[in-house]
This record gives sequence, structure tokens and C-alpha cells, in this order.
Amino acid sequence: MKVVVVTGGTRGLGLAIVCKLLAEGYKLVAIGRNCSPELQALIQESAGNLAFEAYDFRNTGGIHELALHLGREYGRIYGLVNNAALGHDGILATMHEKEISELLKVNVEAPILLTKYLLRPMLINGVGRVINISSIMADTGFSGLAVYGASKAALSGFTRSLAREVGKAGITVNTVAPGYMQTDMTRSLQGDKLQAIKRRSPLGQLAGVNDVASGVAYLMGESAAMVTGTTLTIDAGSTA
Repeated sequence: MKVVVVTGGTRGLGLAIVCKLLAEGYKLVAIGRNCSPELQALIQESAGNLAFEAYDFRNTGGIHELALHLGREYGRIYGLVNNAALGHDGILATMHEKEISELLKVNVEAPILLTKYLLRPMLINGVGRVINISSIMADTGFSGLAVYGASKAALSGFTRSLAREVGKAGITVNTVAPGYMQTDMTRSLQGDKLQAIKRRSPLGQLAGVNDVASGVAYLMGESAAMVTGTTLTIDAGSTA
């Protein structure tokens, strides 16, 4: 059974990705700061095919040891979904340096380091999947999200270059860029603001976490063996 690691896998989009990949027959390791009640219930129903590992990606110094632990505990990793992220918003001129540093550490440095260490078993296996969760903010921009947008654009650039580095080893690297979704990170979007965002979409609605999870499952599977170095945008057409 192929082992897939999903960071930020305890709630919201990450939990939806875990659920979808579990249903597709993968063995899952969900990483997060704390195990949510929803994930705990899923673990109890999973017949040993889902595990939780506690880790705070603000601590980038421990990522190497985390990767070693994952290898010892679960064997060679087939797939990695870099989903964990912070969504601090604020006008750049007044944003605290600590918030900027923390966001870049979790959203950029942590996924790059975790990928670095989990690539090693993939290179030995001669196959693997790396999927980075970015955002349409990487290309469209939004007032108050300059640092967040920069962090997601960094992941897109990381994807394209890494795909060229590891392609000959049978490893694909792709980005999934969701649009606005109803998650904890976007719960402030209500009323007129939410309706305005829906009107941007040709479909007149927002994509849901399950829609994005299905995109991740596609890129993780054999059907996407020839897809690498690209971005799959799932935003109900709002950036068309």
C-alpha cells in the first residue's frame, strides 16, 4: 500500500484530502499541531490505514528528524502533499516582522525542507508524487495578502524547477491552486463580500474542499503519470 503524507491534514482542505486519498486506497499520515476530533474519528474507522503525527512547522529545525521518523515508522514514502500554511493577512506597511517571518517559515521554508528529506526514499523507489498546495493568490493578488501571495508564488516556482530536477527519477511535482473556499482560513468572507466573489465565477459559486481534494487525488494517481511541473487551478473559473 502506497504511503502518502499530508501536512495540515487535521481540518479543512487537508482533512478533505486525507479523506479522499484514504478512499482511493492509500495509507495516510496526517501531520498537524493537534489532532482534531474529525481526524480522530476517521482514524478509528480507517482499519490502521490512517495515522496522525503531531508537528508544528514553525519549528523548521526539527524537520529532518521528522522525516527520519516517518521513514522508520511507515516505510518509504510514495507521496507528499504540502498543505500546511498560515494565512496571516494585513497591510504590508503595518504588518509585524514576526508575522512575516513566521508565515514565510511555515508556507515556504517548511515545505521545501520536508520535500528535500522525503524525496530521498522516492529517489530510491524510482517513483513518487509531490503536490504543493498554492493559491490563485500566487497570480491574481489581493489587497492585504502581499506576503501570503508571495509565499504561494514561491511554491509555484519551487514546483516548476523541482519537476525538472527529479523527473528522470520517475517523480512528478505539481501545484494545486484553489480559489476561495469555505474553510477556517476564509471564514471571514460572508455577506456581500462572499457574494461578490461568487459573481466572479462563471459557475456562480465557490469550489469546495472536496473539489480540490479530487484534483489532488488525480495528480497522486497513475492517470497523472505524465503530468509534472504544472499548476492545476480549481476555482470555479474565477480566474478565467
